[in-house]
Formats: sequence, C-alpha cells, structure tokens
Amino acid sequence: MAGKVLSVASECVPLIKTGGLADVVGALPGALADQGWEMRVMLPAYRKLRGHLSQMVEVWRDDHLFGGVARLFAGRVEGLDLLLLDAPHLYDRDGGPYNSSWGDFPDNPQRFAALSWVAAVVARDGVAGWKPEILHAHDWQAGFAPAYLRYFGARGVKSVMTIHNIAFQGWAPAALMGELRLPGEAFHSDALEYYGNLSSLKAGLVTADWITTVSPTYAEELMRPAFGMGLQGVIEARKANVSGILNGVDLDLWDPEATETPYAAANMSGKLRARAALCAEFGIDPPGPLAIVVSRLTDQKGIDLLPQVIPDFVELGGGLAVLGTGDPALEQAMQRLAGQFPGRVAVRLGYDEGLSHRMFAGGDAVLVPSRFEPCGLTQMYGLRFGTLPVVAATGGLADTVIGLSPATQAAGVATGVVFHPTDALAFSQALAKLAALYADPKAWAQVQRAAMRHPVGWEPSAAAYAALYGRLLA
Repeated sequence: MAGKVLSVASECVPLIKTGGLADVVGALPGALADQGWEMRVMLPAYRKLRGHLSQMVEVWRDDHLFGGVARLFAGRVEGLDLLLLDAPHLYDRDGGPYNSSWGDFPDNPQRFAALSWVAAVVARDGVAGWKPEILHAHDWQAGFAPAYLRYFGARGVKSVMTIHNIAFQGWAPAALMGELRLPGEAFHSDALEYYGNLSSLKAGLVTADWITTVSPTYAEELMRPAFGMGLQGVIEARKANVSGILNGVDLDLWDPEATETPYAAANMSGKLRARAALCAEFGIDPPGPLAIVVSRLTDQKGIDLLPQVIPDFVELGGGLAVLGTGDPALEQAMQRLAGQFPGRVAVRLGYDEGLSHRMFAGGDAVLVPSRFEPCGLTQMYGLRFGTLPVVAATGGLADTVIGLSPATQAAGVATGVVFHPTDALAFSQALAKLAALYADPKAWAQVQRAAMRHPVGWEPSAAAYAALYGRLLA
C-alpha cells in the first residue's frame, strides 16, 4: 500500500537547520519515494526562505491567521516537494527559527500553532488537488496539528507524531487556549492540560493515531522519569501505539569514497592520509588514537565529562580534536584542555560542515558520551567512516553501536566501544579500552571493517515508516 503524506516541521535540510531534526525531515521524502509514498514537506517561510516563493504557486490564503495575512505556496525546491507558509507577521524576522540574539520569540506558541493549523486544514480539505492520507508531525513545533485534526474533523486522515527530542515541549500559558483555537472542554489532564498550562508536544502525543521516536531504546526510555521529562506517564499510557524507528544518514553525502583522500574498508590508506592532514590542520600529533568530538557543547552531550577523562587518555597516547559551540562554560573548559595539552588537544569553536567531514575522515574515534540521545547521527557518521564510536549506552547510541567485548570481538561484530553508566569512571575505562585496541593493529582493523559494514542508510528506516503508514490506513 502507498499513498500521500504531509510532513510538518520547523526545519528541513538543505533549507533551514539547527539540529538533527532537519536532517530527518529532509531525508524522509526521498527515502519514502523508493517505498512508493509521496511526501510533501510543510515549513514556515522564514525570512531566509522567502526568496523561494517567487518560484512557487500560491495555493491557499487566510487573511486572519493568528494576527495577519497568511498564504501557502507549493512548488519543488532543492529537490523537495514543498509547501511554504508565508505569514510575515510570524516568520519574517531576524534570527533563527525560534529565537534571536535576545532570546526566544515570545509568540512562538502562536507561530507554530499557525503552522499546525494550516497543516490540519491541508490534511482535512486538501489543497490544489492534493490531499494526504497521513499527517506526520515532527516535535513540539507541529504538535498542535494532530490536535486540530482530532478536534475539528479529521475526515479519515491518520496522524503520526514523532518525538525527536522530548526535552523541548512547546510550553504555553493556559490563557492562550482560545487564541490558539483549542477547545476549552479539552483542558483537562487526559487531554491538553499539562501542569496547569499547555504543551504542544503533549497535545500531539494524546491526539495522534500513532507515536514514534527515533530509536527503539529511546521509546522504552521515555516511559521512565529520568528520560520522559514529565511526559513519561503520557507515553506509558499510549505504549500500545508507540514505536521506535531509527534514523538513517545520507550515504551519498557521508561517503568515505568521496572525500579528498578516498578510502574504503578494503583499502584504508586514504584514511591514513586524511588523519595526517587532520593532525596538520589542528596542530596535533598523538602517537595513540586521535579522537574527535563534533557536537553541541552541552551537559546533555556529556561534554562536561571530557576535562575529567582526557588527561588520562592523553597519558595513554591519545589526542583530541573538538569542533562545536554551546555552553560558554564548556567552551572555556575545552579551550583550557587545549592549553593544558598543546600538540595533543585542539579546539575549534563554531561549526564548519566541511571541517566536520574532514574530521570524520581523519579521526580514529568519535566520542559521544551523551546522557540521553534520542537517536544520534554522529555515531552513524563514525561507523560509515570507520571512525570508531565511543558512546554511552543510551537511546539510539545503544541501538546502533555493538560494544567491544571478548564475545563480540571473537565473533567479529564489534563496531565501537559502549559504556555505562554515563560517568567519568566508565568513560575513562572506555577510552582505555579504545587505546588498547588501537595498540593492536590487526584487532583495530577488524573492528573498523565491521563498523564500515554496519548499515546506517535510510532504506530500513523508510521501510519501517512505510509499513507503519500502511497499517494505519489498512
């Protein structure tokens, strides 16, 4: 069975990105097309996207959408079948999708309720001769879309709510119920009320026909207080309609055979050249494994553990190259590490897509010590490039990396190093295990080859989504 799907999100590669959500939203349409499903993506027409409107066709208009005129445009942009919601009073402003230099936009509840409202209208009524059978909402920004469908007549349209990161919940004061066009009778704990206020994510979770998360382990973790962040009861109540589907990566974009020094599992000489080039670029030259970190510098990502474990890792011969930005205190901590270990640790603050590819090509290992990680793409890039992941046993990290042990090494299936719990002691032990493996070239090569063979593309994930859509429509 195949059909039409409206995917509703706040960001999408290659148009607008702040995190992994954008990669998933941008990759799904092409992956699902191979499964016979037609997916269109609806996004807000942020200021940087309004230039595309001249190439598109206006297909819907509302003169009074949450405080102003809104028009919906349809067209093919950057290889995507796209619907852009142009509402200048909501989206035509400086800054990113959610904030500017002075903080979050105070009208974010209205901005993303508007996106959700129009998505529900399109799903319910169709637009320009196109009507979806499935509405697929992503994260809190689209959470009200399934609710609008439920409360204002879905007419057979099924809805899916995907949690990419439950830490962001779309809080809004209860006083906005009427302004956000939500029915007052739904303001109770089994529906829209959330600790006396509103959460657009909860609204989606209680009204969608199905809930997905971006890894099977994260789906299980979300039913526990340590991971559910207040919504664990909602997830557990709906556990019969919850599933975890891993993300994938773009195999063409992340391809070791398409780097400046091409290599493959059968011939890793290009990786050695990439390592030498990366060492030269960062001004480091460790005798042991060169670890990389490409990450937001936050406690969630476990970056605060690095100052506790890197000194021992350096003592074992290791080196570290860091690329990222985030918490100013952690940025300073990384810079102090670099000053403490010149020639072994180096840091680049900010983000550089080209540099990140060079780091995965040239690194020996990638460190992902996250305290929680819904899916994670970084470890998948590491697998793809033979840059062995060292990961905490949580979420998608646990689902994608086969930890090194005597049994997995003997079977030839180990693809990285997995540690638990997420603390400095376990992390330091994992790095010692990595250094010992690196000292045995034959064993290291075996794990590298297994990592590069591990499937990380979108095909199995797209097949799982297609199967879910088919079950919902059957």
